[in-house]
Amino acid sequence: MRDADAAFQLATGGLMLDGGPRAPDGAAGDEDVDLTVLREAARLIGRAESPELAISGILRLLSQMLGLNRARVMLPRIDDAGLSIRYAYGLTDEERQRGRYLAGEGVAGRVMRTGQLAVVQDIDQEPLFLGRAVRRRTLPDEIVAYIAVPLMDGGVPMGVLAAHRLRQRPRKIDRDLGTLQTIAVFIVQILKFNALLEARTAHLRDENRQLKDALSSARPAHGILGESEPLRAALHNALKVADTEVTVLITGESGTGKERFAELLHDQSGRRDGPFLAINCAAIPEPLLESELFGHERGAFTGANALKKGKIEMADGGTLFLDEIGDMSPDLQTKLLRVLEKRVIQRVGGNRDIPVTVRILAATHKNLQQAVNDGRFRLDLYYRLNVFPLHLPPLRERQGDVRLLTRHFLYRTNREYRRNVVLGDGVLERLQGYAWPGNIRQLENIIRRAVLMARREQVSAADVEAILAQESSIEQRAPAADHPPPTAPSVPAAVAPTTVRPYRRVRPQDGDLLLGALEEAGGNKARAARALGMTPRQYRYHLDQLGLTRRPR
Repeated sequence: MRDADAAFQLATGGLMLDGGPRAPDGAAGDEDVDLTVLREAARLIGRAESPELAISGILRLLSQMLGLNRARVMLPRIDDAGLSIRYAYGLTDEERQRGRYLAGEGVAGRVMRTGQLAVVQDIDQEPLFLGRAVRRRTLPDEIVAYIAVPLMDGGVPMGVLAAHRLRQRPRKIDRDLGTLQTIAVFIVQILKFNALLEARTAHLRDENRQLKDALSSARPAHGILGESEPLRAALHNALKVADTEVTVLITGESGTGKERFAELLHDQSGRRDGPFLAINCAAIPEPLLESELFGHERGAFTGANALKKGKIEMADGGTLFLDEIGDMSPDLQTKLLRVLEKRVIQRVGGNRDIPVTVRILAATHKNLQQAVNDGRFRLDLYYRLNVFPLHLPPLRERQGDVRLLTRHFLYRTNREYRRNVVLGDGVLERLQGYAWPGNIRQLENIIRRAVLMARREQVSAADVEAILAQESSIEQRAPAADHPPPTAPSVPAAVAPTTVRPYRRVRPQDGDLLLGALEEAGGNKARAARALGMTPRQYRYHLDQLGLTRRPR
């Protein structure tokens, strides 16, 4: 191999150089031109919006101002160790396509392998010059030289910069060599910077693909996204009873997705071709709720100018979802109990029983057991509704799902508002450390707000902290924990805290406080968290962020 390199050196006129001595400088005008080229190249790097524009612009400068024509940048291919032309000026698309070389092949291949520049004084006399990209007949009828400079990164070749020049020119060739070597350094920096950007944004492209897949796969399940064990358990229990006629009572805090699960139960049942209707019992004034549910006859009351079917009758053959059933008045509870027992209704102002075959799904964020004990909810109706209890976990107990849901909402919001906002460093970690009293609904609203307020198409950690601080100023309380909501036998009920802890910023000065509480609690992190008014997850997050495992000595 050493002999081959020596033969190549002789064939190129002894000008295989690697930072060797320079020939005497040329005219002062040449120096001015070189400085102009380098200055314009630097300006292009600062203003170009892509590597393609920057490098192509620099190669154009080499051609128009220095006579280094058909300049090209050859980089390794992805599929093998060979080279191909990635950027060029003065080459046709066909010539660029032809410019493909095996590893070590031709002048460019030798430069790539050795890391040394090469000067071919006469391409017609050099066997290693293949003339593959640029045919000789397309070049001037003069002696044509060829210069190839390695693109070096830390002593390792990462590509080749090459160009043609006429041999007989007043400008000395060593000036072209010096300028090309400087331009090669510029190009290496452009490529490295672009590679860094690619590395930092590659995960966003992967996430977008994953989110598209998640959206597609989530449509049958109505967007129920998550990988945590509590959510998987709830989905498993829901699917066990979906294709039955059993009445399901869905419990969980506000914003946990109770209506989503009701839609899932309907779509996975034999009633999927029938209607699915939902009504929020807490959102409709009590005098109107009876008419909404049962309908009314013409003339039943002032303003009842026509017969109206209620939601129960309209859902005949399908599913009716009664959200916030705990807010239903005692009178309506009695009428609903008759529907469940007799499968008939009577419209307001009517006296005729109308048979209905509707599946009732109910949901509440309240503790119905406590409501029964307080006399606010009928015991017999409770038992009728609670044939199969399905408890949905709050978001703070769904380890890892905040990250997945955040990316899902970010993708959907970007698409809805035609934005291209990304999350900055630390955003996901701050969102995961929040207690989420409003659960999924609150997370979605915060992501929407963050996208709309984002500056320079990026949501920063400071933006998120400001939004969470606003959210934490609202005191929110979870359902009472004296009698936790019932759950399916395979999913033990989790006792919810009496108060949702507000978001707390991680501060280095809190390290002693965190470790002191841990010592007082005998190493029990859950007990230490309670002593500081934090959730266990918040406490663990603060310890992890501060890198604290034991008190510094």
